Amino acid sequence: MTEKLVFLSHAGVEAETARPAPDTVISGDPEFTTWNVEEHDGLFCGIWQSTPGKWKISYDEWEYCRILSGVSVLTDADGTARIVRGGDSFVIRPGFEGTWEVLETTVKDYVVRL
Repeated sequence: MTEKLVFLSHAGVEAETARPAPDTVISGDPEFTTWNVEEHDGLFCGIWQSTPGKWKISYDEWEYCRILSGVSVLTDADGTARIVRGGDSFVIRPGFEGTWEVLETTVKDYVVRL
């Protein structure tokens, strides 16, 4: 039987590790750890963590994020920077381009819709 109520937790979820593509890294050596809790019909949901660093980002998808801990700076292509920290929630819409800089290891939960 498939659970109809799923809590976002690391428990029982295999972690995946990755790094941004080398040609997108601006500074540092960020490492990502992702716990994908839900993957279904173009919807992805889980918990993501990154160590400090800065890299270029370009979104084709829609993403809701809630920062659980840490401090990051998202800067759009026009140079407008926004600091996000534990407790902040936001949506990144398709077409967003800029940079993501992790100042303090950041953990977020997320929902991505392709």
